[in-house]
Amino acid sequence: MIAITSLLDATHSARVTELTNHLEKNFGLTGVQITPYPHLTLLTAEIPDMDELKHYLDQVCLETQRFTVRTTGLGVFPGQHPVIYIPVLRTAPLNKLHAKLHRDMSEMSTEMGVFYNPNMWLPHISLALGDTTPELLGPVLAFLCDYTFNWEITIENLTILQKSGDFFLKEEEFHLRKELIA
Repeated sequence: MIAITSLLDATHSARVTELTNHLEKNFGLTGVQITPYPHLTLLTAEIPDMDELKHYLDQVCLETQRFTVRTTGLGVFPGQHPVIYIPVLRTAPLNKLHAKLHRDMSEMSTEMGVFYNPNMWLPHISLALGDTTPELLGPVLAFLCDYTFNWEITIENLTILQKSGDFFLKEEEFHLRKELIA
């Protein structure tokens, strides 16, 4: 299974890394580090022909203009190991890119991640996952309330992350080639 993501710009990547380092130091949370790059996941899929995928993503990036997204607040996916995240607001450019990727990649995929269906997808930036507990949720959220998450992030790449051992590592990064129109 691979993930198609957009890695965050240097400023926001540093902010997320600082937060996850604080969560590790103060609460022992390291699960989010299975993906060592702060990112927004667009979808997950099982793709048999990686060359076809890479050619496709290169073409998409050639045709796609950079755009910005906004984040706000904090969110929680509940469960035995709650996921704590920064919600990314859905916009027309983000929805358009996501729908195109989902539609086209479903044709080259043997399996698509169910939570990335355009009708279910909740874009987010994960801060804690996998090793959280309901008991830690309150203290972690209280700690994070000291921060502001009203960010504007430029989406400027599509990146393939591939599972390698216990981690999801960067397979290849493609840059959106059309400049952002101000």
